[in-house]
Amino acid sequence: MYKETTKDLLSFIENSPSCFHAIDEAARRLREKGFKELKEKDRWELSEGGYYVTRNSSSIIAFYIPKDPELSVRITAAHSDSPTFKIKENPEISVESKYIKLNTEKYGGMICSPWLDRPLSVAGRIFVKADNEGGEHSGAAIKEIKVNVDRDLLIIPNVAIHMNRNVNDGYKFDPQTDMLPLFAAGGEKGRFMKLIAESAGVKEEDILSHDLYLYNRCKGSIWGADEEFVSSPKLDDLQCAYSTLTGFLEGDKKKHISICCIFDNEEVGSATRQGAGSTFLYDVLMRICSGIKADYEDYLRMLSEGIMLSADNAHAVHPNHAEYTDPTNRPYINEGIVIKFNAQQKYCTDGYSAAFFKELCMRAGVPFQVFVNRSDMLGGSTLGNISNTKVALKSVDIGLPQLAMHSPYETAGVKDTEYMVKAVKEFFE
Repeated sequence: MYKETTKDLLSFIENSPSCFHAIDEAARRLREKGFKELKEKDRWELSEGGYYVTRNSSSIIAFYIPKDPELSVRITAAHSDSPTFKIKENPEISVESKYIKLNTEKYGGMICSPWLDRPLSVAGRIFVKADNEGGEHSGAAIKEIKVNVDRDLLIIPNVAIHMNRNVNDGYKFDPQTDMLPLFAAGGEKGRFMKLIAESAGVKEEDILSHDLYLYNRCKGSIWGADEEFVSSPKLDDLQCAYSTLTGFLEGDKKKHISICCIFDNEEVGSATRQGAGSTFLYDVLMRICSGIKADYEDYLRMLSEGIMLSADNAHAVHPNHAEYTDPTNRPYINEGIVIKFNAQQKYCTDGYSAAFFKELCMRAGVPFQVFVNRSDMLGGSTLGNISNTKVALKSVDIGLPQLAMHSPYETAGVKDTEYMVKAVKEFFE
């Protein structure tokens, strides 16, 4: 079962070359289970059953209202984005009339070196002139189209060691000079947007703007002496997005109002209209309350009885650098879901929420372990503490142990995805 779940995870990731495609894939899986799409611009008529709504095409909130719900919520949160490079406007740069490279900028904090010398392509969305067909962007005659140039298109070439003798001595990569991808031979500009238009099936002159990103073309793989490892792009955080969504769909959801969130922009701070720091979750909760004829006091009562699982991957002990891990809290791959603590409140876990999640894992029959940063090393933050500034409820930060976080090709354990699915399913029972 572990391997089958991991294969389905890799299928989810392969169908998600950008955050927009990840949300499309999540929505497709929800529709297959009978969930109905809602639009933020429409009035919502809610009854027993499952629904989902997207914002910016890069975040999604799915929820299920049981027949006689208790006034409480169960919420999971993960994120759809990963560190990458965004294509700038007017991207083509001619080099001595012999090459065309693309102008990009960093999105999130990535490890730069693994992006070099591997096949890359471009995915995202474009906006084109169109008849006004409604939708989220209905204020003008603009249509959004998802784009994936589904072939090896680009490479960021390394400099030969003969020309850069210090590359193995702590070289600092400059994103404006070292990290620009090679697109074409010959110095003639104008081919990139033409290619994007062809991939989208539109006229180049109709493209008004774009949100396009590089992605790693190397497919995910299961490997190791006993096929115990999985490596893939975007494990942070599509491994948690997949497993929380799958557990949400598999749980019976008969008692609480059950909610599954996948937010965008976690890698750049979440302070966007579609991020965990936005009003998206609050807005959906208020509309659910309206739909079940609950008032604002009921909403506050519902939060007081609610709890959130904030799911974002965690650092496993590194086989070559075990010294980077706390001496007594040492998560390992394939040894269970990680509960994350931080005294500076980078993670939202406290004594109660940790106890709740440990007991949940025991009921689900899955192992758990603990991560705390070394006291002399800073760590990153995640979704729980940020979303709690808008929707305050008991929360626990969890994740799946992995290596090489923020590399374009990361490594995790084959067993751990299934552990998360089982725990989340139990959460929604």
